Amino acid sequence: MQDISLPSTSPAMLWAGRIVSGLVTLFLLVDGGIKLVPLDIVIETSRQMGIPEHLARTLGVLTLVGTLLYIFPRTAVLGAILLTGYFGGAIYAHVRIDSPLFSHTLFGVYLGILMWLGLWLRDARLRALLPFVRS
Repeated sequence: MQDISLPSTSPAMLWAGRIVSGLVTLFLLVDGGIKLVPLDIVIETSRQMGIPEHLARTLGVLTLVGTLLYIFPRTAVLGAILLTGYFGGAIYAHVRIDSPLFSHTLFGVYLGILMWLGLWLRDARLRALLPFVRS
C-alpha cells in the first residue's frame, strides 16, 4: 500500500481557518436562528421572494443542521456540501426575483467561498485533495 502524506497545517493556517470558519458559522447560526422565531423581517422577506411563510422554520432548521455538521471536523465536509446546495437555492431565489447582483444574488457565492476557504485552511485532508499548488 502506498503511503500518502498529508500537507502540514501550520498554526497560523489553522487559526486563519478557524477564524474564517467561525465568522461563517456565526452568520449562519444567526441566520438560522432568526428563521426559527421567525422575526417579522423573515416573514416580509419571504413574502417578497415568493417563499411561503410556513417554510421559514424549515429553512432555519436546514441552515442550522448544515452549520452544526460544518462545525465538527468529522462531518465538516458533509456540512459544507449540504450548505453549498442550500446557498445554490438561495442564489436561484434571488435570480428569480431579479435581486441586485453583487449585494444579494452573489451573497451565497461569497459565503460559500469563505466557508470552503475556512475548511481548506484548517483541514489537511482537503488541501491534499484540492491543492492550489502541486509539488
